Amino acid sequence: MSPVQENSRWPRVSKFTLSACAATVAELVTFPLDLIKTRLQIQGEGSSQQHGGNVQPPKYRGMLSTALGIVREEGPLKLWQGVTPAIYRHIVYSGGRMLAYEQLRESVLGRSEDGVFPVWKAVIGSMISGALGQFIASPTDLVKVQMQMEGRRRLEGKPPRVHGVYHAFTKIVAEGGIRGLWAGWVPNVQRAALVNLGDLMTYDTVKHFLLRNTSIPDNSICHGLASICSGLVAAIMGTPADVVKTRVMNQPRDSNGRGLLYKSSTDCLVQSVRKEGFFSLYKGFLPTWFRMGSNDESLTSQVLPEEPETRFDFSWKAKWHFTLRKYIQGV
Repeated sequence: MSPVQENSRWPRVSKFTLSACAATVAELVTFPLDLIKTRLQIQGEGSSQQHGGNVQPPKYRGMLSTALGIVREEGPLKLWQGVTPAIYRHIVYSGGRMLAYEQLRESVLGRSEDGVFPVWKAVIGSMISGALGQFIASPTDLVKVQMQMEGRRRLEGKPPRVHGVYHAFTKIVAEGGIRGLWAGWVPNVQRAALVNLGDLMTYDTVKHFLLRNTSIPDNSICHGLASICSGLVAAIMGTPADVVKTRVMNQPRDSNGRGLLYKSSTDCLVQSVRKEGFFSLYKGFLPTWFRMGSNDESLTSQVLPEEPETRFDFSWKAKWHFTLRKYIQGV
């Protein structure tokens, strides 16, 4: 039996494996941007002054200043602090989203009579599957955020909160039960749905606009420009929910697992705007945008044709997914 025939017997298993491998590589490459984004989103909420911080934490201005500050004060390897739960999150999120999207496409929404899957159905399917995948992966996001903030806690003179992935999970469950693992899931799911919506709609719109109104052919330049624009729109739509999610997940909790800073995601949103202004909801915007452009946060690679030359060629994940697929199939 040839590798292609054997692989075709388990299409979803092979796709999940490829997605997991590609997600791992993409996460390792782009994770420092995620860490920088998280530090910027937390900065300014004043939790250290309210909850036992002994030292004023360093304040960074912008993405590069934050990166240099982390390297100088904590060491270069700290740019990857929390990468393990991030990889878990990406595997669960990407795999769950992919399987849910294919099920929606084939069994719920359905293709047109000519076998084409319309863009409006793809948008609906991507939003639902993205939200579902994010809900399943939310506990790993919670652990990731808490581990990413450990370096800042030490600079504030606070004791360590978690000592690793396993300790973080067991501590959260001990304090808040299984339900505590889904703290911050509402803005997390909202962010995923908004990112998928903005990314997919903008990508398709910009790509067709370029092909109709410019001399740019259907190549990597066209797809690169479309991906930059789609990442921008997705970041604009998703960053406020991401800021709220990060702050809710990072806030200190009492012995029963209840948050001490915010009662809910809505309360976090209102407090952030009231105390820091509207644009506090866009802290960490640049690293968010850069990461989306290189990490294919949307379902574009599932909606468009599979060859990277005719889809999201700007994406690390797309390139690795294609390379691994060729290797497994023995092409």
